[in-house]
Amino acid sequence: MINRQSQPSEGEEERMTAPQEKNLGFIVHTRVERPPRHLVEPFKEFAACNVCDALGRFGAMHYTIKPVVPGWRLAGPAITVRSRPCDNLLIYKALELAQPGDVLVIANYQYETNATWGDLTSMIGKARGLAGVVTDGLVRDIAGLRQVGLPVFARGLTPNSPMKDGPGEINVPISCGGVVVNPGDIIVGDDDGVVVVPRADAELVIERTRTIMEKEEKTVRGIQAGRLIPEWVNRTLAEKGCQIVE
Repeated sequence: MINRQSQPSEGEEERMTAPQEKNLGFIVHTRVERPPRHLVEPFKEFAACNVCDALGRFGAMHYTIKPVVPGWRLAGPAITVRSRPCDNLLIYKALELAQPGDVLVIANYQYETNATWGDLTSMIGKARGLAGVVTDGLVRDIAGLRQVGLPVFARGLTPNSPMKDGPGEINVPISCGGVVVNPGDIIVGDDDGVVVVPRADAELVIERTRTIMEKEEKTVRGIQAGRLIPEWVNRTLAEKGCQIVE
């Protein structure tokens, strides 16, 4: 005997086979193509300034995004979050998806009224093994942030807390601090600010950064030896047609 109740109706079949419609603005991507470890580790020793120079003097986020505690540093692949201003629901999901060594990069549209991060999320991030957090918004609970010790880079502080409603997106291309950040890009931060290294360019940037560091070490030795004004200064002035009047 046929169990007719177990057979889907024509309308049900259409719903079962129809592709799921994208909920634009409220999507979580769980997969991230992270760079291999050997391309991440060198950046932990590099200064943000040298990395920025290796990127052609581009790649730095807006100067207002700094460590909320001076001396904090971070380096690691990006987990990107596009968060609605005044809301951090998606940030909790990003914490669940993050792997040890990741850096959460939170685009908050430079919202200046409510925080997007605090000491409790820092505690979770520390337990998850995050390398740090970067946001173009504000954070709160500075005493707790210091106690937890997870490097947090932000535009500033406010006591106002966020809501937890959404929407938002995880692991999509975002703009943070005026720079495009893709999931898996390498984020480098120190007291000078935050630099974004495109994942595809990591190997070349490592090579160039090391060359820049060697050149700077040579320059330092020259200054210490009394060679204060580089030879290229007057040569460049002459090539540019600068007139020297005595």
